[in-house]
Amino acid sequence: MAARSATAQWQGSTREGGGELKLDSGAFEGPYSFDSRFGEGVTGTTPEELIAAAHAGCFTMALSLVLGENGNDPESLETHAKVSLRNIDGTPTITKIALETRGRVPGVDAEAFAKAAEAAKENCVVSRALGGVGEMTVEATLES
Repeated sequence: MAARSATAQWQGSTREGGGELKLDSGAFEGPYSFDSRFGEGVTGTTPEELIAAAHAGCFTMALSLVLGENGNDPESLETHAKVSLRNIDGTPTITKIALETRGRVPGVDAEAFAKAAEAAKENCVVSRALGGVGEMTVEATLES
């Protein structure tokens, strides 16, 4: 299996400094700071936002796999992941990840789609890596 990598660079103090996150593939490069991470409406990414992107991508591929293995290749899937960061005993902690997925899948009813989404959540590589997160949910909506 392949290994993937990224680089973080930081200058200055935690609160006043800033840095840049860069994927070694070149697919993403962007600034981050204390304010972008813990504030609202500030330009810049966060490690948690990148975790959300990774989880949405991994889960969606896993859902496509689960559906396809059951003979129902999807026409389209879209997943939104929300990573919640809260202070627990004074320490920033990822406490919840909520996945919301929508799909067009011929031959599948809403119940089968929801079951496939749960299986994908349980077996996605990123879900397993984030096993220490206290709450991980999935809401699956089948579109016609």
